[in-house]
Amino acid sequence: MSAAVDYLRGPWHIAVFTWREGIRKKTLVGFLLLSLFVIFGSFFMSSFLNQTTGSGQIETEIDTKLIKDICVATISIFGMLITIFISASVVPNEVENKVIYTVLSKPVRRMQYLLGKFVGIQMIVLANLMLMTLLFLIAIYIRQGEFPKLLLWSALLTYFEFLVVSAFTFAISCSASSAVLPTIGGLFIYLTGNLTEYLKDVSNRSEGTELADVTIGRIADGLYYILPNLQKFSIKTEILGLSSGAPLPPEVAEQIPNLIAYGLAYAVSGYVIAYWIFRRKEL
Repeated sequence: MSAAVDYLRGPWHIAVFTWREGIRKKTLVGFLLLSLFVIFGSFFMSSFLNQTTGSGQIETEIDTKLIKDICVATISIFGMLITIFISASVVPNEVENKVIYTVLSKPVRRMQYLLGKFVGIQMIVLANLMLMTLLFLIAIYIRQGEFPKLLLWSALLTYFEFLVVSAFTFAISCSASSAVLPTIGGLFIYLTGNLTEYLKDVSNRSEGTELADVTIGRIADGLYYILPNLQKFSIKTEILGLSSGAPLPPEVAEQIPNLIAYGLAYAVSGYVIAYWIFRRKEL
């Protein structure tokens, strides 16, 4: 037990150091402040529309839906940008600043270093997501007068979506000397993950007898089962569409553990790739 604690002490210190350095980045703070401004502004926008269109149950529901749509889009866009930016820049920045050589010269293994960095990244992503979600909760509470518990399930699924993109962006960053390529790679992973669902359509439409059609269909079918499908997490939008006091539908409640396991599986795969790359990196 003590050996495990000693082994994890190094990664924990690296994670805390990564957290402290990450929250000081001006770009990261800029993304966060802009997202909070948009979320906070959605409440005043809905209030203005309410004053101009009159009051009533229908108008109130429209205002609440407007706040939800704006807040969900803001958290998804800016949260993903924060995730990609921090995941892409942590390791390359330390390689460029020569800090990594000082750390690895101490009794710290590469596995410990990489684990600490990855945990530190997730701490930053979680902190930003929690802050944006908290402001979202406050805006809905002021509008509806009740605590939207279902929003917490949506935020949980949003994090695991971020986790998948973060893991593979982190893997790309372990092979790069600057944050430019991993950032582009992270955006590509996010876009590809949202288009994976269309590969199934390509596979279904390529059922001809010609060799080219069969080959394209098999490739599309293989990529569909290999690449992460971020559209699976779109169930969070369905959850937000439910009324605040309504329970989770059984079919939705059954999907949440599966989606969490799905996100963890791809996150572990991304981390394993990152370690495989980093172990062979010349430092």
